[in-house]
Amino acid sequence: MVRFVDVGNMSRWIAATGIESIITGMVGYLEEDFARWPIFDKSARVASHSPLGVIELMPTSDGETYAFKYVNGHPSNPSRGHQTVTAFGVLADVSTGYPTFWAEMTLLTALRTAATSVFAAQLLARPESTVMAMIGTGTQAEFQALGFRAGLGITTLRVWDTDPAALDKFIENVTPLGFEIIRATDAADAVRGADIVTTCTADKANATIVTDEMIEPGMHLNAIGGDCPGKTELDADILRRSDVFVEFPEQTRIEGEIQQVEADFPVTELWRVLVGEATGRTTTQQVTVFDSVGFAIEDFSALRYARDAVNGTDFFTEVDLIAEPADPKNLYSLVAAAAAVPA
Repeated sequence: MVRFVDVGNMSRWIAATGIESIITGMVGYLEEDFARWPIFDKSARVASHSPLGVIELMPTSDGETYAFKYVNGHPSNPSRGHQTVTAFGVLADVSTGYPTFWAEMTLLTALRTAATSVFAAQLLARPESTVMAMIGTGTQAEFQALGFRAGLGITTLRVWDTDPAALDKFIENVTPLGFEIIRATDAADAVRGADIVTTCTADKANATIVTDEMIEPGMHLNAIGGDCPGKTELDADILRRSDVFVEFPEQTRIEGEIQQVEADFPVTELWRVLVGEATGRTTTQQVTVFDSVGFAIEDFSALRYARDAVNGTDFFTEVDLIAEPADPKNLYSLVAAAAAVPA
């Protein structure tokens, strides 16, 4: 039997535990896994592109546990009544190949993305940061806001979106949660005076959401918008005057902001900052960019955290997913047994 967390149980678990508590706990798991980054199997995600979007598989393993996530990204889906991104993920035992845990990951990825943003910002942003600009207020935005409050003490949000309905939705959801919210008139207005700038837009196109002249010394940019080849959000001049940090360069150079600069553009892998092999922020005037595209090890961490957190609770069911006859060489016996049962 395989433990399974469906959408209903995932929602109940999140509501019962609290988003900020979960993100804080997940940051701890990310720290554990990033600290042992070299032992993981690592590869760029396997992507199947179509004119309407992309479907991807994101696998990794630490030699004992294997994980993968299935995820899509279809920016036009909301106009058809569907989510832009949906996902599910699996953990498996490397020694047997048997899956051990299966979970929805549309909600879990939102938590994972926020936790990764917070994890990176704790390493790269100025510790005294209190104001965050948010460019894009779609499905990730509330999770990002709550995560940054839990992890960095962010209490003031300067927000803007090209879609007024998305902006209204975000303000309605977040206002009761105790933030000071400033509704900006455009991206430049949102960025003005911010310590941290989070860009989280969904359009799969090269765009300049944030221009170089908007950036002030000391800012940390959290570039997390839905990434793919041909999709960017930042002015390339921002990258050239910043210190840029990434998860897995081989994937980020294909999908991230750095796809728009030269192939040998210098970047620093975030795990190296965590373990002390590289420096992160060194001055209060330094501009840092976390060019995040999402990587499989982060999903590994999120699945591990969810598995451990729901253990001993009623937030999962068990699914008979593995065909396992009494005689492992007699798979047909399962069919024969079912045929013998009276209709």
